[in-house]
Amino acid sequence: MADKFKFALALLLLAAGVAGFYLLAQEAAILRVLAVLVGVGLAAGVAWKTEQGRLFFVFAREAAAEARKVVWPSRKETMQTTGLVFAFVVVMAVFLWLTDKSLEWVLYDLVLGWRKS
Repeated sequence: MADKFKFALALLLLAAGVAGFYLLAQEAAILRVLAVLVGVGLAAGVAWKTEQGRLFFVFAREAAAEARKVVWPSRKETMQTTGLVFAFVVVMAVFLWLTDKSLEWVLYDLVLGWRKS
């Protein structure tokens, strides 16, 4: 029950930060952004004290560790893959254009007998 109360308090703090952004409409932009950041920070601090919050932060830490283990492609591999994707898009565009024009010719000229002028 205490976790639900803490989570509700975190949501209220988050909403208060967002509301502060709009309530400070006449103030400098830095103050408006600071209101949101304070709201998010306080909400994260309160949420961290809940069981679900602790599990989430453990999950986030493990996800970051897994992301560091990923072998990212080199620049050359990335450029080659991007080139293949662009080439495939061009080939598919030409194929679809030819298919469209062929079906147009079959339907309008052969089946319906409508001649384009």
